Amino acid sequence: MDIAYVTVTCAAVLANAGIAAADLAKARFVLANSAEVGVPSAWIPTLAVLKAAGAAGLLLGLLGARPLGLAAGTGLVLFYVGAVIAHVRARVLHNIAFPSLFLALAAGALSLAAVR
Repeated sequence: MDIAYVTVTCAAVLANAGIAAADLAKARFVLANSAEVGVPSAWIPTLAVLKAAGAAGLLLGLLGARPLGLAAGTGLVLFYVGAVIAHVRARVLHNIAFPSLFLALAAGALSLAAVR
């Protein structure tokens, strides 16, 4: 198995599982960031489930369910493109590095899975 694929995918899984847990715990920084970009707090649990599902799909893809991993990677890339757009539209650029990092991890995991 390619070390880059495993490393990037594991990083994406851990990052998404971690932020999903923070979302579900309604961490203060999650609530503040969501309010700042105009995401209603009622959406946070649903967004957490999407992030957790993406992490689980990437993990299952790593373990052999390649189509599921590709679908999860695609979903996470689209999710984080939306997050970056939400930051830009709300002109909340001071912390745009965070959704951009999650986007880069998802895109990296997807692209490495696609070339395997």
